[in-house]
Amino acid sequence: MLKRVLLPFLTVLAFSGAAQAQAVDTSNPDALVKAVVNDVMATVQADKDMQAGNIGKITQLVEQKILPHADFTRTTQIAMGRNWSKASPEQQKTITDEFKTLLIRTYAGAIAQIRDQKVQYRPYRGTAEDTDATIRTQVINKGEPIQMDYRLEKTAAGWKVYDINVLGAWLTEAYKGSFNTIATQQGIDGIIKTLQDRNRQLANAKG
Repeated sequence: MLKRVLLPFLTVLAFSGAAQAQAVDTSNPDALVKAVVNDVMATVQADKDMQAGNIGKITQLVEQKILPHADFTRTTQIAMGRNWSKASPEQQKTITDEFKTLLIRTYAGAIAQIRDQKVQYRPYRGTAEDTDATIRTQVINKGEPIQMDYRLEKTAAGWKVYDINVLGAWLTEAYKGSFNTIATQQGIDGIIKTLQDRNRQLANAKG
């Protein structure tokens, strides 16, 4: 279920770099999302290895291309909530790296499912002065509409995605509860251990 509902997000982010070669306009959040999605659909559909589930190829591409258009530090900070300030700079870096790895490995399995999904864009009415934007879309997957909203922040390097809303639930909020429970019971080191253990399980499962 997780992979199915996160598929549209993976479509936009995991291959975001594919659109870079076409000089994507990162100064406009709406243009950025549209350009990336349009290019990504063609890229994935033309790559049989990815559709066959070549995890190594998928992961490598994600690691090389996702960073220019996503702010994992901001994503992790929001998901950690009040526990972020309780972590040392070293712990913050470790948690961010492990969380990024977890998301990449979780999404990698969904990439193979990309086929003929269609994306409908809702009107964006932002202004040039905005520093935070929400781009609303609807993904049609096998005739089923899936709400997919993106939160982006304006940085010195252009707009970057830091959160998504799938069917009314923000990704950061979904993880915040789990992180808070672990931190309460086991402290910040407990969050790190949980993420590391989960990443090892996923790595072993994929051989």
